[in-house]
Amino acid sequence: MTIKKKRRNKLHDDHFKKMIFLDKKKVTLGSYSSYDWTNDPKHLIFSLSRYKFVSKMLSGKRKVLEIGAGDGFKSRVVDTEVKKLDLCDVTSSSKDQFKASQFNKNYYFIHDFTKHKLEKKYDAIYALDVIEHIKKSQCTKFISNIKNSIKNRGILIIGCPSQSSQKYASKYSKKFHVNCFDKDRLQNYLSVFFKNVFTFGMNDEVLHTGYDKMCHYVFAICIK
Repeated sequence: MTIKKKRRNKLHDDHFKKMIFLDKKKVTLGSYSSYDWTNDPKHLIFSLSRYKFVSKMLSGKRKVLEIGAGDGFKSRVVDTEVKKLDLCDVTSSSKDQFKASQFNKNYYFIHDFTKHKLEKKYDAIYALDVIEHIKKSQCTKFISNIKNSIKNRGILIIGCPSQSSQKYASKYSKKFHVNCFDKDRLQNYLSVFFKNVFTFGMNDEVLHTGYDKMCHYVFAICIK
């Protein structure tokens, strides 16, 4: 082994030793993310990329809320970009998972937007993989209550699997995905509530404005 190669190896070894020394806390995946990593690790990757997109769109916002935060593991991606991020879900089990994991020190609360708006208002709210679980009969109330929980000129970001993708979905997904949208229908629907709506398609980690029917996932950015 040459002297140059020995020096390079020592430099790398010293670097990794330093990383290990500084790593005082090991991170364990949340229950939902652990399931993805075990059963379909690719899904975890492009699911996190949706959070990255939201984090860039909302970067610098003062008060942001995530609806349907689950165990909060993926929320960390957005938390690093905004001033203050609150989390909510409809199930106490999700809140318990968040508390047990201690990924971050967000305020986490239980709230059902199909029933009530919030008393306080946020600069921005986002909900990823939520609206497809809301019954069509409850969706108008759901979106109205979210809108009334956002400040004037505030932002709502909605992300969901496309209707076109559902013929390829698993039996489990089809059972619980009761309200999927294609891009044009999502834009038309949300335009009833918001002054401006911008929609995008997404396939895996790639955001695009291509042919709507080939989008596996759709995003809408709504301005109140």
